[in-house]
Amino acid sequence: MATIVITEFMDARAVAQLAARHDVLYDPQLVDDSPRLLAEASRCDALIVRNRTQVRDTLLAALPAHCRVVGRLGVGLDNIDVAGCEARGLQVIPATGANALSVAEYVIGTAMLLLRGAYQSTAAVAAGRWPRTPLSQGREIAGKRLGLIGFGSIGQLTASLARGLGMEVVAFDAQFDSDHPAYLNSGVRGTGLEEVMTTSDVLSLHVPLLPSTRGLLNATRIAAMKRGAVLINTARGGIVDEVAVAEALRSGHLGGAALDVFDTEPLGASAHFEGCPNLVLTPHVAGVTAEANERVSFMIADQVNQALERAHQGAAP
Repeated sequence: MATIVITEFMDARAVAQLAARHDVLYDPQLVDDSPRLLAEASRCDALIVRNRTQVRDTLLAALPAHCRVVGRLGVGLDNIDVAGCEARGLQVIPATGANALSVAEYVIGTAMLLLRGAYQSTAAVAAGRWPRTPLSQGREIAGKRLGLIGFGSIGQLTASLARGLGMEVVAFDAQFDSDHPAYLNSGVRGTGLEEVMTTSDVLSLHVPLLPSTRGLLNATRIAAMKRGAVLINTARGGIVDEVAVAEALRSGHLGGAALDVFDTEPLGASAHFEGCPNLVLTPHVAGVTAEANERVSFMIADQVNQALERAHQGAAP
């Protein structure tokens, strides 16, 4: 029987599936108790985390030699020292694809909300005001161009939903040539980064946070975006200059923005978003729905079980 430590929230039934075969410590608040986290991690055979637990430096050093796997309840790996894990013989398992639909629906839903611009009038209408004229200039999503930066599983699913609504989709992915099968099979035109950024009515980011993508959407590139365009970031906060986004919203250059991720999380009191029009801020939940949490949790439970079984078989005489 292996020992599994789970530091953040996970579907209860998936936890029970693990507990049926192993000794499981499940505490969604463990991530916020560093001394206890280090103590519990020092005895585990498998560690399961979300995005807040930093599997690097002190925590990575605390993992014992018999620890074999780190399960990630999500897809981004910027909170995990993957190279350091591999050097210690640790397998890192992300939940690739399990939350793609939740993120894709978030992108399309917020794009429709921000283009239409009519859904923040509840208080005014309830108070007896009737802002019909100023709210009659909203835009339809059909016929608009969606630009995707990054065209992995989430970008591809987002493109499929967008095309179903009549959008034209263009995409850039540094790993793909313009004739890559992912483009050809999805009816999406692969093109250069600058064209995607400067010609899209809706720009959505789907790239990991790497040295090459940090600050990718800076003030200069935001200024070069199509006037009135909508920006959606469900990737990582460090990719976008938040202050430049706020300034572009206030000036009217950007027609709207939805930010689910931030350079510092939690965001905290942030004056640079004060008074920004047509802005949606959410606390890193684009990929977290009831359904996605279930898919992610069971995928990681299954794969961690398999990894531990392989490790056990390898250690058997």
